[in-house]
Amino acid sequence: RRLQSHRIRFIPLQQFQSVVSSLVVTQKGEFEAMRRVLNTNVDGGVKVMYALTAIKGVGRRYANIVLKKADIDFSKRAGELSHDELERIVEIIQNPLQYKIPQWFLNRQKDRTSGKYWQLVSNAVDNSLREDLDRMKKVRVHRGLRHDWNLRVRGQHTKTTGRGGRTVGVTKKK
Repeated sequence: RRLQSHRIRFIPLQQFQSVVSSLVVTQKGEFEAMRRVLNTNVDGGVKVMYALTAIKGVGRRYANIVLKKADIDFSKRAGELSHDELERIVEIIQNPLQYKIPQWFLNRQKDRTSGKYWQLVSNAVDNSLREDLDRMKKVRVHRGLRHDWNLRVRGQHTKTTGRGGRTVGVTKKK
């Protein structure tokens, strides 16, 4: 086979029309490359559902149901959202039970202190995890002890794996 020589091909602009028009800005200055939502930087160039997953405590399924409740188009980019749409999204994320999102969908069910159902987002996820671990350590639960000793918690084998850089082996006789 003969190798073809490298040629530069010029592709007409009409073929790129679908790629270029995917980022539509309706008014000048409305698109923002970065949005600040719930103490998190959200990429404006990504579609809204996937952009919301940058917020800790919001996954794809939760973002999907929030956008359905807020009546926001899934094909929009996060940078194209208006201020009112962002406020609606934040309101639904913070108060999901008022918008008829089922209790089983939330990430904090039957909270130990209050007995209520919550959707924890951003810093609240870290705070509740830390509080739960501290409570388990204080009560001396097996799971809390394992966390305290930096060992595997969920029943994994630890004889040979998870040594974290420490190696144990047989030394050679001289």
